[in-house]
Amino acid sequence: MSQTIHLIGCPVDSGKTRRGCLMGPDALRTAGLTEALCDLGLTVQDVGNLTLPNLSDITPTGPGFKRAENIGWTRVIAHASERAQQTGTPIFLGGDHSLSLGSVLGSARHAAHENRPLFVLWLDAHSDFHTPLTSDSGNLHGTPLGYLTGREGFEDFPRVETPVPQDNICIIGLRSVDAAERAALQKSAITYCDMRAIDEHGISRPLTAFLEKVRAANGLLHVSLDVDFIDPMFAPAVGTTVPGGATLREAHLAMEIICDSNLLSALDLVELNPFLDDRGATAQVITDLAASALGRRVFDRPTLHR
Repeated sequence: MSQTIHLIGCPVDSGKTRRGCLMGPDALRTAGLTEALCDLGLTVQDVGNLTLPNLSDITPTGPGFKRAENIGWTRVIAHASERAQQTGTPIFLGGDHSLSLGSVLGSARHAAHENRPLFVLWLDAHSDFHTPLTSDSGNLHGTPLGYLTGREGFEDFPRVETPVPQDNICIIGLRSVDAAERAALQKSAITYCDMRAIDEHGISRPLTAFLEKVRAANGLLHVSLDVDFIDPMFAPAVGTTVPGGATLREAHLAMEIICDSNLLSALDLVELNPFLDDRGATAQVITDLAASALGRRVFDRPTLHR
Protein backbone atom coordinates (compact mmCIF):
# COMPACT_ATOMS: atom_id res chain seq x y z
CA MET A 1 0.00 0.00 0.00
CA SER A 2 1.27 3.43 -0.95
CA GLN A 3 1.67 6.13 1.67
CA THR A 4 0.00 8.54 -0.74
CA ILE A 5 -3.79 8.40 -0.71
CA HIS A 6 -5.93 9.87 -3.47
CA LEU A 7 -9.50 10.67 -2.42
CA ILE A 8 -11.73 10.57 -5.49
CA GLY A 9 -15.32 11.67 -5.07
CA CYS A 10 -17.75 9.69 -7.21
CA PRO A 11 -21.23 11.23 -6.74
CA VAL A 12 -22.87 8.43 -8.70
CA ASP A 13 -26.63 8.17 -8.17
CA SER A 14 -27.70 6.41 -11.36
CA GLY A 15 -27.23 2.76 -10.42
CA LYS A 16 -30.56 2.50 -8.62
CA THR A 17 -33.89 4.29 -8.31
CA ARG A 18 -33.62 5.57 -4.73
CA ARG A 19 -31.79 8.88 -4.74
CA GLY A 20 -29.31 10.30 -2.25
CA CYS A 21 -25.95 8.59 -2.78
CA LEU A 22 -24.63 11.57 -4.74
CA MET A 23 -24.22 13.28 -1.34
CA GLY A 24 -22.00 10.47 -0.03
CA PRO A 25 -18.56 11.88 -0.96
CA ASP A 26 -19.13 15.17 0.82
CA ALA A 27 -20.63 13.43 3.85
CA LEU A 28 -17.43 11.40 4.22
CA ARG A 29 -15.36 14.55 3.96
CA THR A 30 -17.55 16.23 6.56
CA ALA A 31 -17.11 13.21 8.84
CA GLY A 32 -13.37 13.90 8.84
CA LEU A 33 -11.96 11.27 6.47
CA THR A 34 -9.08 13.46 5.30
CA GLU A 35 -8.10 14.39 8.86
CA ALA A 36 -8.33 10.77 10.04
CA LEU A 37 -5.95 9.60 7.32
CA CYS A 38 -3.54 12.50 7.81
CA ASP A 39 -3.39 11.63 11.52
CA LEU A 40 -1.98 8.25 10.44
CA GLY A 41 0.97 9.97 8.78
CA LEU A 42 -0.37 9.43 5.27
CA THR A 43 -0.13 11.97 2.49
CA VAL A 44 -3.70 12.68 1.41
CA GLN A 45 -4.60 14.31 -1.88
CA ASP A 46 -8.29 15.06 -2.38
CA VAL A 47 -8.94 15.50 -6.09
CA GLY A 48 -12.54 16.58 -5.49
CA ASN A 49 -15.59 15.08 -7.13
CA LEU A 50 -15.56 13.65 -10.62
CA THR A 51 -18.23 14.91 -12.99
CA LEU A 52 -20.37 13.04 -15.47
CA PRO A 53 -18.99 13.53 -18.99
CA ASN A 54 -21.00 14.53 -22.06
CA LEU A 55 -23.28 11.64 -23.01
CA SER A 56 -24.09 12.75 -26.56
CA ASP A 57 -21.94 10.01 -28.12
CA ILE A 58 -23.58 7.24 -26.07
CA THR A 59 -26.50 5.38 -27.59
CA PRO A 60 -27.44 2.59 -25.18
CA THR A 61 -28.11 -0.72 -26.92
CA GLY A 62 -29.15 -2.78 -23.91
CA PRO A 63 -31.41 -2.65 -20.86
CA GLY A 64 -30.70 -1.13 -17.47
CA PHE A 65 -31.87 1.88 -15.47
CA LYS A 66 -30.06 5.05 -16.63
CA ARG A 67 -27.71 2.94 -18.75
CA ALA A 68 -26.20 5.91 -20.60
CA GLU A 69 -25.27 7.64 -17.34
CA ASN A 70 -23.69 4.46 -16.01
CA ILE A 71 -21.65 4.07 -19.19
CA GLY A 72 -20.46 7.66 -18.85
CA TRP A 73 -19.53 7.25 -15.20
CA THR A 74 -17.72 3.99 -15.95
CA ARG A 75 -15.56 5.75 -18.52
CA VAL A 76 -14.54 8.67 -16.31
CA ILE A 77 -14.04 6.65 -13.11
CA ALA A 78 -11.98 3.97 -14.88
CA HIS A 79 -9.67 6.64 -16.26
CA ALA A 80 -9.29 8.28 -12.83
CA SER A 81 -8.68 4.90 -11.18
CA GLU A 82 -5.96 3.81 -13.57
CA ARG A 83 -4.21 7.18 -13.36
CA ALA A 84 -4.36 7.41 -9.55
CA GLN A 85 -2.86 3.97 -9.03
CA GLN A 86 0.28 5.01 -10.85
CA THR A 87 1.19 7.29 -7.94
CA GLY A 88 -0.76 6.12 -4.89
CA THR A 89 -3.70 4.28 -3.38
CA PRO A 90 -7.09 5.64 -4.48
CA ILE A 91 -10.14 5.67 -2.24
CA PHE A 92 -13.35 6.09 -4.22
CA LEU A 93 -15.96 7.99 -2.24
CA GLY A 94 -19.43 6.91 -3.30
CA GLY A 95 -21.89 7.10 -4.64
CA ASP A 96 -23.77 3.89 -5.36
CA HIS A 97 -22.07 0.58 -6.13
CA SER A 98 -22.27 1.05 -9.90
CA LEU A 99 -19.19 3.26 -9.48
CA SER A 100 -17.22 0.02 -9.10
CA LEU A 101 -17.87 -0.75 -12.76
CA GLY A 102 -15.28 1.96 -13.36
CA SER A 103 -13.06 1.83 -10.28
CA VAL A 104 -12.29 -1.87 -10.63
CA LEU A 105 -11.98 -1.60 -14.42
CA GLY A 106 -9.24 0.97 -13.80
CA SER A 107 -7.60 -1.41 -11.33
CA ALA A 108 -7.72 -4.20 -13.92
CA ARG A 109 -6.04 -1.98 -16.48
CA HIS A 110 -3.38 -0.91 -13.99
CA ALA A 111 -2.73 -4.53 -12.95
CA ALA A 112 -2.34 -5.56 -16.59
CA HIS A 113 0.15 -2.72 -17.11
CA GLU A 114 2.10 -3.91 -14.06
CA ASN A 115 1.87 -7.53 -15.28
CA ARG A 116 0.30 -8.57 -11.97
CA PRO A 117 -3.00 -10.32 -11.28
CA LEU A 118 -5.89 -8.34 -9.80
CA PHE A 119 -7.87 -9.70 -6.86
CA VAL A 120 -11.17 -8.22 -5.68
CA LEU A 121 -12.58 -8.42 -2.16
CA TRP A 122 -16.32 -7.61 -2.13
CA LEU A 123 -17.72 -6.79 1.32
CA ASP A 124 -21.43 -6.71 0.71
CA ALA A 125 -24.82 -8.16 1.63
CA HIS A 126 -25.37 -8.76 -2.10
CA SER A 127 -23.28 -10.55 -4.70
CA ASP A 128 -23.71 -7.88 -7.42
CA PHE A 129 -23.16 -10.65 -9.98
CA HIS A 130 -26.19 -9.77 -12.09
CA THR A 131 -26.09 -8.56 -15.66
CA PRO A 132 -28.53 -6.16 -17.32
CA LEU A 133 -30.06 -9.27 -18.89
CA THR A 134 -30.72 -11.05 -15.58
CA SER A 135 -31.63 -8.16 -13.26
CA ASP A 136 -35.36 -7.87 -12.61
CA SER A 137 -35.00 -4.31 -11.29
CA GLY A 138 -32.62 -3.05 -13.99
CA ASN A 139 -30.57 -1.34 -11.27
CA LEU A 140 -26.97 -1.46 -12.45
CA HIS A 141 -25.49 -1.16 -8.96
CA GLY A 142 -26.20 -4.90 -8.78
CA THR A 143 -24.04 -5.74 -11.81
CA PRO A 144 -20.36 -4.76 -11.23
CA LEU A 145 -19.01 -8.27 -10.71
CA GLY A 146 -20.97 -9.50 -13.69
CA TYR A 147 -19.39 -6.79 -15.83
CA LEU A 148 -15.86 -7.16 -14.49
CA THR A 149 -15.79 -10.93 -15.00
CA GLY A 150 -16.89 -10.61 -18.62
CA ARG A 151 -20.52 -11.74 -18.47
CA GLU A 152 -22.85 -10.81 -21.34
CA GLY A 153 -25.09 -7.76 -21.54
CA PHE A 154 -22.53 -4.94 -21.31
CA GLU A 155 -21.60 -4.65 -24.99
CA ASP A 156 -21.88 -0.83 -25.12
CA PHE A 157 -19.89 -0.31 -21.90
CA PRO A 158 -16.12 0.24 -22.00
CA ARG A 159 -14.47 -3.04 -22.93
CA VAL A 160 -13.01 -5.04 -20.06
CA GLU A 161 -9.74 -5.93 -21.73
CA THR A 162 -8.60 -8.22 -18.92
CA PRO A 163 -11.64 -9.62 -17.09
CA VAL A 164 -11.05 -10.44 -13.43
CA PRO A 165 -10.76 -14.24 -13.09
CA GLN A 166 -13.64 -15.55 -11.03
CA ASP A 167 -11.31 -17.38 -8.66
CA ASN A 168 -9.63 -14.04 -7.90
CA ILE A 169 -12.83 -12.73 -6.30
CA CYS A 170 -14.04 -13.19 -2.73
CA ILE A 171 -17.43 -11.96 -1.50
CA ILE A 172 -17.92 -11.74 2.27
CA GLY A 173 -21.11 -10.80 4.10
CA LEU A 174 -23.76 -12.26 1.79
CA ARG A 175 -27.30 -12.46 3.09
CA SER A 176 -29.51 -11.26 0.22
CA VAL A 177 -29.05 -13.17 -3.04
CA ASP A 178 -31.88 -13.79 -5.48
CA ALA A 179 -32.44 -17.00 -7.43
CA ALA A 180 -30.70 -15.91 -10.64
CA GLU A 181 -27.60 -14.71 -8.81
CA ARG A 182 -27.52 -17.81 -6.63
CA ALA A 183 -27.57 -20.08 -9.66
CA ALA A 184 -24.82 -18.07 -11.36
CA LEU A 185 -22.66 -17.97 -8.23
CA GLN A 186 -22.96 -21.70 -7.67
CA LYS A 187 -21.71 -22.31 -11.21
CA SER A 188 -18.85 -19.84 -10.81
CA ALA A 189 -15.39 -20.10 -9.29
CA ILE A 190 -16.02 -17.08 -7.04
CA THR A 191 -15.34 -17.61 -3.34
CA TYR A 192 -18.31 -16.47 -1.29
CA CYS A 193 -18.95 -16.43 2.43
CA ASP A 194 -22.41 -15.71 3.82
CA MET A 195 -23.24 -14.50 7.30
CA ARG A 196 -23.97 -18.01 8.53
CA ALA A 197 -20.40 -19.00 7.73
CA ILE A 198 -19.18 -15.92 9.59
CA ASP A 199 -21.40 -16.80 12.56
CA GLU A 200 -20.00 -20.33 12.63
CA HIS A 201 -16.33 -19.70 11.89
CA GLY A 202 -15.68 -15.98 12.29
CA ILE A 203 -14.65 -13.44 9.69
CA SER A 204 -10.88 -13.82 9.98
CA ARG A 205 -10.62 -17.35 8.56
CA PRO A 206 -12.06 -16.75 5.05
CA LEU A 207 -10.52 -13.30 4.81
CA THR A 208 -7.04 -14.45 5.81
CA ALA A 209 -7.21 -17.38 3.41
CA PHE A 210 -8.09 -15.05 0.54
CA LEU A 211 -5.35 -12.56 1.41
CA GLU A 212 -2.81 -15.36 1.53
CA LYS A 213 -3.87 -16.27 -1.99
CA VAL A 214 -3.34 -12.66 -3.11
CA ARG A 215 0.10 -12.58 -1.55
CA ALA A 216 1.16 -15.90 -3.07
CA ALA A 217 0.28 -14.59 -6.53
CA ASN A 218 1.95 -11.19 -5.98
CA GLY A 219 -1.43 -9.71 -6.74
CA LEU A 220 -2.98 -6.28 -6.40
CA LEU A 221 -6.00 -6.04 -4.09
CA HIS A 222 -9.07 -3.91 -4.77
CA VAL A 223 -11.45 -3.82 -1.80
CA SER A 224 -15.05 -2.73 -2.32
CA LEU A 225 -16.89 -1.91 0.92
CA ASP A 226 -20.67 -1.52 0.69
CA VAL A 227 -22.41 0.14 3.65
CA ASP A 228 -24.88 -2.76 3.74
CA PHE A 229 -22.07 -5.15 4.64
CA ILE A 230 -22.58 -3.75 8.14
CA ASP A 231 -25.71 -4.41 10.14
CA PRO A 232 -28.16 -1.48 9.75
CA MET A 233 -28.25 -1.17 13.53
CA PHE A 234 -24.81 0.44 13.21
CA ALA A 235 -25.00 1.85 9.68
CA PRO A 236 -28.56 2.80 8.72
CA ALA A 237 -27.80 5.18 5.85
CA VAL A 238 -28.18 2.76 2.96
CA GLY A 239 -31.08 2.21 0.60
CA THR A 240 -30.76 -1.59 0.66
CA THR A 241 -30.80 -2.41 4.37
CA VAL A 242 -30.59 -6.10 5.18
CA PRO A 243 -30.70 -7.14 8.87
CA GLY A 244 -28.09 -9.49 10.26
CA GLY A 245 -24.94 -7.92 8.88
CA ALA A 246 -21.45 -7.61 10.26
CA THR A 247 -21.06 -6.00 13.67
CA LEU A 248 -18.82 -2.99 14.11
CA ARG A 249 -16.19 -5.18 15.71
CA GLU A 250 -16.29 -7.71 12.84
CA ALA A 251 -16.06 -4.90 10.29
CA HIS A 252 -13.11 -3.29 12.06
CA LEU A 253 -11.37 -6.64 12.38
CA ALA A 254 -11.74 -7.17 8.64
CA MET A 255 -10.25 -3.75 7.95
CA GLU A 256 -7.38 -4.34 10.38
CA ILE A 257 -6.57 -7.70 8.77
CA ILE A 258 -6.55 -6.01 5.37
CA CYS A 259 -4.19 -3.36 6.74
CA ASP A 260 -1.88 -5.96 8.26
CA SER A 261 -1.60 -7.68 4.88
CA ASN A 262 -0.18 -4.50 3.29
CA LEU A 263 -1.81 -5.61 0.03
CA LEU A 264 -4.44 -2.90 -0.45
CA SER A 265 -4.13 -1.10 -3.79
CA ALA A 266 -7.57 0.54 -4.05
CA LEU A 267 -10.67 0.97 -1.87
CA ASP A 268 -14.32 1.70 -2.68
CA LEU A 269 -16.62 3.20 -0.04
CA VAL A 270 -20.08 2.87 -1.56
CA GLU A 271 -23.84 3.14 -1.05
CA LEU A 272 -23.71 5.81 1.67
CA ASN A 273 -26.97 7.75 1.43
CA PRO A 274 -26.76 10.70 3.85
CA PHE A 275 -30.45 11.43 3.29
CA LEU A 276 -31.15 8.28 5.34
CA ASP A 277 -28.53 8.85 8.03
CA ASP A 278 -28.96 9.63 11.71
CA ARG A 279 -26.90 12.76 12.43
CA GLY A 280 -23.99 11.51 10.34
CA ALA A 281 -23.57 8.25 12.26
CA THR A 282 -23.07 6.06 9.19
CA ALA A 283 -20.64 8.48 7.56
CA GLN A 284 -18.59 8.35 10.77
CA VAL A 285 -18.68 4.54 10.81
CA ILE A 286 -17.41 4.34 7.22
CA THR A 287 -14.73 6.95 7.95
CA ASP A 288 -13.54 4.94 10.95
CA LEU A 289 -13.48 1.71 8.92
CA ALA A 290 -11.43 3.36 6.19
CA ALA A 291 -8.98 4.56 8.84
CA SER A 292 -8.73 1.00 10.20
CA ALA A 293 -7.94 -0.29 6.70
CA LEU A 294 -5.10 2.23 6.48
CA GLY A 295 -3.48 1.79 9.87
CA ARG A 296 -5.60 2.98 12.77
CA ARG A 297 -6.12 0.55 15.63
CA VAL A 298 -9.04 0.59 18.03
CA PHE A 299 -6.75 1.17 21.00
CA ASP A 300 -5.50 4.33 19.26
CA ARG A 301 -8.85 6.01 19.84
CA PRO A 302 -9.35 7.70 23.22
CA THR A 303 -12.72 7.51 24.90
CA LEU A 304 -14.42 10.90 24.80
CA HIS A 305 -15.45 12.55 28.08
CA ARG A 306 -14.27 9.65 30.18
